[in-house]
Amino acid sequence: MFISCSRRSLSFLVVFTAIMGLGATTAHFPLHAQSSDLPGDTIPGDTIPPDALAIFLPLVSAAEASPGQLPLSYASLPVEPPPSDRPAQAHPDLNLALRNYVGTTGQLGLVNYGGGTDSQAPQIDGMFDPPRLPTFLALYQVYDWDWNCAPPAGCRGEPISGYPVTLLAMETAANESIRIPRRAPSIMGDFNALVLYADARRLTITYTRRDTAAVGYMVHLEDFAVNPGLIARYQSLDAAGRGALPALRNGEILGVADRGAIKIATRDAGTFLDPRACKDWWQGYLSQCPPPLTLQQFPASR
Repeated sequence: MFISCSRRSLSFLVVFTAIMGLGATTAHFPLHAQSSDLPGDTIPGDTIPPDALAIFLPLVSAAEASPGQLPLSYASLPVEPPPSDRPAQAHPDLNLALRNYVGTTGQLGLVNYGGGTDSQAPQIDGMFDPPRLPTFLALYQVYDWDWNCAPPAGCRGEPISGYPVTLLAMETAANESIRIPRRAPSIMGDFNALVLYADARRLTITYTRRDTAAVGYMVHLEDFAVNPGLIARYQSLDAAGRGALPALRNGEILGVADRGAIKIATRDAGTFLDPRACKDWWQGYLSQCPPPLTLQQFPASR
């Protein structure tokens, strides 16, 4: 059935579509026409209906959507000099998307490299409430960065070979809140970490007040929905010159794992380490740690 809508009011079309069971979905259309868009029998400024072929029906989709998150408030701390030598989004030590990573195979569980350890290393189980050892879902290798290639920008190299795994995907509950890997030492007051990079689905934090990966521990969190309040806070401080950056406490919510998993890479003084290493990142689960690997199997992590 064809309905001629020329010079009819939009309200008539809304009533008509409601009667037909289509719902009043025409509010997506512009109410006032520009002279260049007018049909031949319509005058400028007149209220016009949409094209009869352009009526939108409600979309039902099975695609998973990110949950709505209320923006949270975040504090900031002054950054110790010197500042980063390039914008964070263009820095392969801060924005992991520049390096990227590739899937690999290996043990989907804790590994033991033996050697010394640091009792103050960040503990990954603190990302969850209550803390736990989650199921490991997938393993990856982060790409190295060749700083001598096309200086000063550098370019992506081969997958890092110092450890067989440098990025780990862990299972989460549906839309589970995510926190930082906990660490006892403070960087100032009751704050434990500083955000060096944030966007919609990745976060880079350091456990110092330095704008660099070269000092102290750093963690990259990938593929989760970062809280919009944290993104806004970071973007504001970044635009203001990075004299201060968002600061985080143990237990403070960063966002939600909206896809049933989250990925993590762990670093110390710039070096990517294996996030499965029980003696470093999972010290509360040493009873579940396998026997140490020998030097022939793999070098110690310290």
